[in-house]
Amino acid sequence: MKRKITVLTLSAMLFALCGSVNAQQKGKVPRIGYVSASGGPGTPDPRFEAFRQGLRDLGYSEGKNILVEYRYAEGKQDPIPSLVAELVQLNVDVLVSPALPAIRAAKQATKTIPIVMVFNVDPVETGIVDSLAHPGGNITGLTRLTRELGGKRLELLKEVVGRISRVGVLWDTDEASAAIGFKEYEAAAHAMKIQLQSLEVRGPNPDLEGAFLAAAKARASALITIRNGLLNRYPKRIADLAIKNRLPSM
Repeated sequence: MKRKITVLTLSAMLFALCGSVNAQQKGKVPRIGYVSASGGPGTPDPRFEAFRQGLRDLGYSEGKNILVEYRYAEGKQDPIPSLVAELVQLNVDVLVSPALPAIRAAKQATKTIPIVMVFNVDPVETGIVDSLAHPGGNITGLTRLTRELGGKRLELLKEVVGRISRVGVLWDTDEASAAIGFKEYEAAAHAMKIQLQSLEVRGPNPDLEGAFLAAAKARASALITIRNGLLNRYPKRIADLAIKNRLPSM
């Protein structure tokens, strides 16, 4: 599945790149700008590594027939607009990012450079494109419309754990897509008569221990994590805390 998503992302990127490349002088190497919301040069985001591998699989060699300008936000929101602005100033041929804040910033920064999005939130609801049929503007890419999965995850927890009265939802309040995800869980939980407990954390150093302590005090029956660039950095820590607090987790 990850490989399929990577191939689709690169296909969208190359499609966006075609128009720009065709207008270039013969022999000029196209340049991609990539903004990663998490990770850094020494600890790259797994999606960043998949992106690089996808380029290699398609026969692209960095520094030879393609150039990539990487920028890392390292789990922080504030630097993202300036990172995007740097790439726009460099006049890259296409901008790529799996981060909603970076796509928002790119949309505001340029109307001419093609922008490729790859994330799992609704681009219409978030205001990135006008509609799926006619997105308009200079943004393309792919997304996974997974609204119905919130209810399915709650159903699975209920089947596995049994009686569930309260479910803690761990999410990053600085991330707009996480806020949308929490609202989707709220709607599903209301229909299933399950109480949700909002376990809010913020970057760059989220208080995970405090969130789990709050869940334990409220006697949450289980835990769901809304993953994003910040929380993707702590999978083992979250799993260890869930085990320590005996919280079945999704």
